[in-house]
Formats: sequence, structure tokens, C-alpha cells
Amino acid sequence: MTTQSAAIPAFKPAAGGSALTASLLVTLIAAATIAGAWFFQLVLEILPCPLCLEQRYAYYLAIPLGALTAIAARAGAPRPLLLAGLAILALATFANAGLGAYHSGVEWGFWKGPTDCTGPIVNLGNAGDLFSKLDTVKVVRCDEVQWRFLGLSLAGYNGLISLLMAAIAAWGFVRTAKRQGELP
Repeated sequence: MTTQSAAIPAFKPAAGGSALTASLLVTLIAAATIAGAWFFQLVLEILPCPLCLEQRYAYYLAIPLGALTAIAARAGAPRPLLLAGLAILALATFANAGLGAYHSGVEWGFWKGPTDCTGPIVNLGNAGDLFSKLDTVKVVRCDEVQWRFLGLSLAGYNGLISLLMAAIAAWGFVRTAKRQGELP
């Protein structure tokens, strides 16, 4: 009598090697990057604009998904499950690299950004509340760079880091699929 995982090659447990390495690397890079973003925000008081906050979503997905994929790889989960986790990681981080490039283009003035973070400030309430609101509100515009290092802003670094994570996840996907004979 054969088990389902032995009878169907696609459900044969995958070796944890590449999937484990890739998902752990993506998880660690994502955790370090989001910790850096929080450091810049809370310690250095470089507040994020709306586009900066949107770029964090991919990290908030990559950290738990990468950890779950690593745990699944370590436990010998079926290859399709590992491939799905790595594919989602690769797509999400690649899309985030695109968002980082878009944000960098807004900062460099190549194109206009969303009106909620590059347009004029409107609707501050009535004149009596205006001065009290101005004391408590700090508008962070997406087209104004607050910090640069070696010519790149935080959005630029986000694009590069996200591209690196996408490449690592794609590498893990390809290696995991090849090891089991799915790809030539």
C-alpha cells in the first residue's frame, strides 16, 4: 500500500534546502528593513508619507508568510505549498519594488504622485480651529525627500531591498521546482 504523497510525485515532500533558505532570508531581510523603518520614524523622527506607509504592507505580509513557508519547508511540507508561498513572496516583493520605484520617481519629479500626499493642504476646518490644528498636524509630502544616503532616498532603498527579496524568493522557487523535476 502506498501513501498519497508517495503515489503522486507533486505531493512528495520537498527537501527544505532552497525553500527554507529563501524563505528565511526573505523573512530576515523584511524584518530588518521594517525595524529600520520604525527606527527612522520613532527615533530619528523622520515621519513616513502615505506612499511610505503603503510600501510597508509588503513587509507586513513577507514576515509572517516567509516564516510560515520556512516552517513548512523545515517540516517537509508538500512542494506545491512551498512553491505557492515562495511565489506569493516573490510577487508581493516585486510589486513593492515597483511601488518604491514609483515613489522615487515622485520624489525626483519625474511624475506626479497621489494628490493626498503631493497636493495642496485643504479642509483644515474653521478659522478658529486653524491655529490649534497647525500645531498638531505635520503634513509629510510624498514628493519631498526627508533623508538621502549616496543619492538614494528611503523609497529608493525600499525598491532595491524589495527587488533583492523578490530575486531571493524567485531563486528559491526555481530551485525548489527544479529539485523535484518540475522544471527542465
